[in-house]
Amino acid sequence: MNSTIPADISSKIGRFEETIGYTFKNKDLIWEALSHSSFANEYKKGRHSNERLEFLGDSVLSIVISEHLFKYFRHLPEGDLTKIRASLVCEKALFEFAGQIHLGDFILLGKGEENTGGRNRPSIVSDAFEAVIAAVFLDGGMNAAKEYVLGFIPKELDKNSVKNLQDYKTILQEIIQRNPEERVEYVLRDESGPDHDRHFVVEVCLNNNVIGHGEGHSKKQAEQQAAKEALALMGEI
Repeated sequence: MNSTIPADISSKIGRFEETIGYTFKNKDLIWEALSHSSFANEYKKGRHSNERLEFLGDSVLSIVISEHLFKYFRHLPEGDLTKIRASLVCEKALFEFAGQIHLGDFILLGKGEENTGGRNRPSIVSDAFEAVIAAVFLDGGMNAAKEYVLGFIPKELDKNSVKNLQDYKTILQEIIQRNPEERVEYVLRDESGPDHDRHFVVEVCLNNNVIGHGEGHSKKQAEQQAAKEALALMGEI
């Protein structure tokens, strides 16, 4: 059931629906998907941020992409499929997909985040992209979500078309898996800063030994940097 949505937000939602070519039956879903935590905290009135939808959208995105690659690349082994999928669901790729629909222009931000360039911050935009996927899934089902997601995937997809979208976590995991007894873990060591400028510090550990350190404006970004440092120390990149 749709809540009473303020006129300015309703207008923004309408423009976004036109942009993506999908009309929501439940407008509350897309309102929440576009609501960054900074906006939800300022708006109050029981508003929720898009963080829970982002969680769901991440899983929907993964299954849609996995099925597509499984059918598209019938000749590729699991390892190559994993690399291509990772390149299509990483923050960099999602930020680029979001740019196709100018998603940053539609995100609802708090004043602090607005004033510090939040609309162009990859972590915020990519998270909102996943939240929108979840909103489409909940509103229209898996077929609607699949149609929406696959609209961003290059029609002539090959390994070269995604070679620049490196996912260091996946590369590191594949290397570690060569030795079944080894175990890799990402540990959040520090989280600081205001909502509009968060700072995360992550360490990647191999059998409880630190092998890489990373920092970033999102946990995902910090984990990628930690994995990249570990791969550099191992001589893999």
